[in-house]
Amino acid sequence: MYWNGTDTAANDRAHVFHSWSAQALINPVAIAGGEGSWIWDFDGNRYLDFSSQLMNVNLGHGHPTLVAAIQEAAGRLATIGPFHANADRSEAARLIADVAPDGMNKVFFTNGGADANENAIRMARLHTGRHKILSAHRSYHGATAGAITMTGDPRRWASEPSMPGVVRFFGPYPYRSSFHSESPEQECERALAHLDELVMFEGAHNVAAIIIEPVVGTNGILVPPDGYLVGMRELCDRHGIMMISDEVMAGFGRCGEWFAIQRWDVTPDLICFAKGVNSGYVPLGGVIMSDAIAATFDERVYPGGLTYSGHPLACASAVASIGVFREEGTLHAARTLGDDVIGPELEAMAERHPSVGEVRGLGAFWAIELVRDRATREMYVPYNAAGDAAKPMNDVVAAIKELGVWVFAHFNRIHITPPCNTSHDDVRNGLAAIDKALEVADAHIA
Repeated sequence: MYWNGTDTAANDRAHVFHSWSAQALINPVAIAGGEGSWIWDFDGNRYLDFSSQLMNVNLGHGHPTLVAAIQEAAGRLATIGPFHANADRSEAARLIADVAPDGMNKVFFTNGGADANENAIRMARLHTGRHKILSAHRSYHGATAGAITMTGDPRRWASEPSMPGVVRFFGPYPYRSSFHSESPEQECERALAHLDELVMFEGAHNVAAIIIEPVVGTNGILVPPDGYLVGMRELCDRHGIMMISDEVMAGFGRCGEWFAIQRWDVTPDLICFAKGVNSGYVPLGGVIMSDAIAATFDERVYPGGLTYSGHPLACASAVASIGVFREEGTLHAARTLGDDVIGPELEAMAERHPSVGEVRGLGAFWAIELVRDRATREMYVPYNAAGDAAKPMNDVVAAIKELGVWVFAHFNRIHITPPCNTSHDDVRNGLAAIDKALEVADAHIA
């Protein structure tokens, strides 16, 4: 069937209800296709995909190995219920457990990241017999009822009051320290002291789990200072609290590791994944659990499930994806991209532009934080800005897209998150376009 841009746009406006949007105020670009790190519209305008869509297309668009795996799986068995054993599902689970930390051998499959987080907290509560969940203010865990409650950013406000038992804490953020720290080491120490005190006030015997993004995603690309995740693990062990690592965005190569938390040699009790496990080609997520948690349900029914848990087409693409990661050296490619290209280029960019307050990240996971004043660190646009207040940021993003680069922005930050296998030349060209567009931001500096 042949599609055209006019009909696609018209049908979209008439019938599609878009997430996180005021429907009459948006005009979505109709995308006709994509290959590698590029997407294009029906008029032939090409964009370098510096957002990996929603930080999930880790192996790029149209990877032939993943496409072939889905096609072959569809010919064998297009779908099957979760109560059967299935070769694609079994192999995907084996491979995912193989790249997880030692002692994590069971995988519960979901449709995406939000329901992975929902099931992880259910497992933690049933395993511990406790109720409270601690989550960070600067976090995003999904839009379903429990996941949006655990989310710290303003997207949860409209859903409140919501699931009881969630208590929020401040994680480390040296650039905008909630603890008035003067160094990353001090930030680590004070953030852990804050968390320890919070556990005391909430009653450690009431706390089932602490859920964290090991590298915070949409809320800042915040890389924790060395020692923080180790300290959190020690705190959890001291009180019998489950540590949940939300790797939905940070995992599967995005940070140059299978799972970002492995960078600090920390083993959580539960790992939630989605997105990069198969580059989003077919919806897939899941929870990897410790052997101890899995044993809780050996002779006790786990009260949860989904019709499409471990869908064979999704699992076939995950099997293929893990194979590609290994054969093409994707983890090394992501680390090299960050160490040799993105990091140095952003540091140089920060020197040239007074609107850049800080650049930070690792692997293929970076952010440019924009400010109006470097000395005071005043945000380029106010927190959770909308309407006219958000226009300066919208103007910068529009200038970047006009130069052929598709970026994701949140609050006063531009995120640099290309596919992990993007060529160095393409990344440098994309960064050059952002460098040029930042002149728009510099014009707002007093």
